[in-house]
Amino acid sequence: MAIKLADLGKAVLETEYAVRGPIVAKAQELEKQGRDIIYCNIGNPQALEQKPLTWVRQVLALCEYPELAEKAAALFPLDAIEASRAIIKGSKFGLGAYSESKGVRFIREAVADFIHRRDGIATDPDAVYLTDGASKGVQAALRMLIASPHDGIMVPIPQYPLYSATITLYEGKQVNYYLDEHNDWKLSRQMLEESLAEAKRYEVKVKAIVIINPGNPTGSVLDKENIAMVIDFAKEHNLAILADEVYQENVYRQGDSFVSFAKVLEEKKEKTVSLFSFHSTSKGFLGECGHRGGYFEIRNIPVDVSAQILKLQSVSLCANLPGQVAVYCMVKPPVTGSPSHAAYVAERDGVLNQLKQRARLLQDGLNAIPGIRCNDVAGAMYAFPCVELPAGRTDNEYCMALLEATGICVVPGTGFGQIPGTAHFRTTILPPTAKMEEVIKRIAEFQKTYH
Repeated sequence: MAIKLADLGKAVLETEYAVRGPIVAKAQELEKQGRDIIYCNIGNPQALEQKPLTWVRQVLALCEYPELAEKAAALFPLDAIEASRAIIKGSKFGLGAYSESKGVRFIREAVADFIHRRDGIATDPDAVYLTDGASKGVQAALRMLIASPHDGIMVPIPQYPLYSATITLYEGKQVNYYLDEHNDWKLSRQMLEESLAEAKRYEVKVKAIVIINPGNPTGSVLDKENIAMVIDFAKEHNLAILADEVYQENVYRQGDSFVSFAKVLEEKKEKTVSLFSFHSTSKGFLGECGHRGGYFEIRNIPVDVSAQILKLQSVSLCANLPGQVAVYCMVKPPVTGSPSHAAYVAERDGVLNQLKQRARLLQDGLNAIPGIRCNDVAGAMYAFPCVELPAGRTDNEYCMALLEATGICVVPGTGFGQIPGTAHFRTTILPPTAKMEEVIKRIAEFQKTYH
């Protein structure tokens, strides 16, 4: 007899991932019927016409097919050839063999050096784990922390659905803490304390707090004082910190800058708060989502716990090797004066400048539409505007109607969480400028008719 839905586990059936939910399925159906769909539902840069960086693709090509360095040497700059040879030597067996479970040590050393250059702090390559995108690292950390159905993880609301979905799948408890939309999506110690106290009332054992900085879906950027406050809160309540920092290169607003949790932790000389920090090749200016490259770094984790993390990573043998190479390309770009440097800088700055322009274009465009209010898109790749709805309507209905009327695919705010009584949607800033202008125009026209 064929497997039935009733045969599946309750946790699987209850797991939801709004970014690729029913509205996206409807969008794909409409596209098959010949409709022009603008996908604003997911941070997938190269699907929205962002070009891959030459440096990354040259090194990947040479690592996959080393003979190119001899057969078509004129196509590749010397530094790309040298980088590929160093990677192949460091991997010992090339990209067709498994690496050690943490990832190629040569690449982990490059990640450790990147963190040291970024933050000015000592970093141990053995505390770095290469993963298939940041998502796998997040899932590994949550798998370690959720030991029973009474274990809770504090998650910002709004949040990225990876967290709610994974916590549900691992049968833990999601403990919401609300970000203050009217105060630039900031978080306060009072909000955190209230959330924790509420969880304890229901006998939930809170194990960790998730921070997404820059914020997805909010586009907010935390300052150093806010980060220090979270560390103090975690210390007082014996919580681990999961710092999702995959958008660290995506900061657009003047006066804002990315500050890592690792840097503040070390500056505070804090040795009792466990930290998991995540980064990815999918975001920033690389946009290499399909190569599934990422890493997490751990701090203040006892040796016996680290051994369990390694065991868990070993179950999957290792992260995919091309993804590991993409991580190397991200953390070790061409140096000043090298053959690839000028082109790399031009491509990098071109991507980031376009994203900055689109962030401003989108926030200003949405705020000009009656019934929509949007905070500054200070960082990341998204806006999360608040929308006024007619009585009795939901944001799911709004987003489905928007898709059917305009071909614009966005994600309802319910998929990320929001304060009860409010309605939002998440949209990316990734479509090319002309398409972004069209998105704003179509939403404005739809808004008039919907109300």
